[in-house]
Amino acid sequence: MHEPLVKLIDVTRQYGQFTAIDGLNLTIDNGEVIALLGPNGAGKTTTLRMLMGHLCPSRGHAYIGGFDCFAQRYEVMKLVGYLPDEPVFYEYLSGGELLRFMGKMHGLPNVQLAKRIEYLVETFDFADAIDEYAVNYSRGMKKKLGLAIALLHEPKLLILDEPSSGLDPFATKILLELLSAQITHGTTILFSTHLMEQAERLCHRAAIIGNSRLLGVGTIAELRQQLATDGNLEQIFFAMAGKTIN
Repeated sequence: MHEPLVKLIDVTRQYGQFTAIDGLNLTIDNGEVIALLGPNGAGKTTTLRMLMGHLCPSRGHAYIGGFDCFAQRYEVMKLVGYLPDEPVFYEYLSGGELLRFMGKMHGLPNVQLAKRIEYLVETFDFADAIDEYAVNYSRGMKKKLGLAIALLHEPKLLILDEPSSGLDPFATKILLELLSAQITHGTTILFSTHLMEQAERLCHRAAIIGNSRLLGVGTIAELRQQLATDGNLEQIFFAMAGKTIN
């Protein structure tokens, strides 16, 4: 029987009387690329944080690789590379020290770890800053380091919250090329973004959230059919999510 890599079942998260995400049902198959779209405050980051086990659903369950994302988050971490919207690092560790520390946490052998670090540092072009305290990095440099850490152990699933936010055009180009390569190799990717062109270029399916609820999910062709339109993803997004903005 087919089992999706990611499964969210009636996932709800409340903060007091406020409902950040309400009854979310979503599955993601191995090798799929899903763009999570929605206006600010729609519940995208809350959803990603529940998948990472940082938040416990108020109701429902989230699973990755058959593991409960909150109760079994140690097992989940082995499968996932995660990039938050605003990466935060230990104040007195350099970029290189952080990469080596995270590699050891994932159990990478020394030779393999050294090769991965060399590759990622060269790819993201921050060799000149590798010995600088990461807390002193610019926002763009922190995002590059966060991406390198997410990719370090060659995870089965990448969860990326606004991955290109804060990156200059050159770094964004590198990011898109790197993600395209990951897709070719069969890595499953769930990413949130406000950039519709980027989402349309990368994703197999889009999940659109508005007012804390899932408004639609499918390929662009399926979403077009649902709305009886021939518009692009941006037009589909505004048609679905625009009405939820007061």
